[in-house]
Amino acid sequence: MLPTAPFGSTGHRSTRIIFGAAALGGMSQQRADATLELIDRAGVNHIDTAASYGASEDRLQPFLSDHRSRFFLATKTGERSGSAARAELERSLERMGVDQVDLIQLHNLVEPDEWETAFAPDGAVAALEQARAEGLTRFIGVTGHGLRIASMHLRSLDAFAFDSVLFPYNHSLLGLDDYRADVGALRSRCGERGVAAQTIKSIARGRWADPGQPHFSWYEPLTEPDAIARAVRYVLAEPDLFLNTTSDARLLPAILDAASGDVTAPTDAEMAADADEFGVTPLFDGRELERI
Repeated sequence: MLPTAPFGSTGHRSTRIIFGAAALGGMSQQRADATLELIDRAGVNHIDTAASYGASEDRLQPFLSDHRSRFFLATKTGERSGSAARAELERSLERMGVDQVDLIQLHNLVEPDEWETAFAPDGAVAALEQARAEGLTRFIGVTGHGLRIASMHLRSLDAFAFDSVLFPYNHSLLGLDDYRADVGALRSRCGERGVAAQTIKSIARGRWADPGQPHFSWYEPLTEPDAIARAVRYVLAEPDLFLNTTSDARLLPAILDAASGDVTAPTDAEMAADADEFGVTPLFDGRELERI
């Protein structure tokens, strides 16, 4: 059985494994349906998608028409102006065939100029707050990538009462002193304020050596089941964290299996051994891929 925990102060008891519906973006409808049946059978009760995830929202529509009430449904907007963010949210609702999402998130809000636009009086934050007042969403969150995002989330939480944050978290990234300190401060703030802390890139191995080739994920994931299990347990051993699954749906069974068993934390020696054996390196270096 998958572990569950309160998703911040939302009142939803979420599975600590959240289905990352970016995996559906390039799928046929038939394969998307099979993937959604898999997560439903496993007991996942939380789906996270985005307007920018290809056809993901469209692929969700048939499933949600029958199962909407069983899932906490989150999407994201990458728009920063109020009018554009409102329009993108409305398109997402239409694409998924729903009247309301549970959570709308500002997607990858890391650049200072975009932050200023989003928090302006006519920016995305005010527009999403109005959308919440109108019942188009119940909660508002903020997400991001890269080594700057934890500190930027702290800035965002100082400016607005977000219900959730999302940030990269794995053993290799936490080996970077500055990032580990920022993540620690962010987790403390989230705990104090009842903000849900979602993580991504749990099973990242590193950047692709051949980034120009087609892949199911923009980063190279671990594929060996025992290594995946240790990477999953590294996150789930922390009771305040949720794990969003990879966009490579072929790895979903291994992730679900790992989360359904003992989630005792692996040792640092085990994680270091995996890094050596599989060539695990930090995915971000503070200069590139911040906008992914």
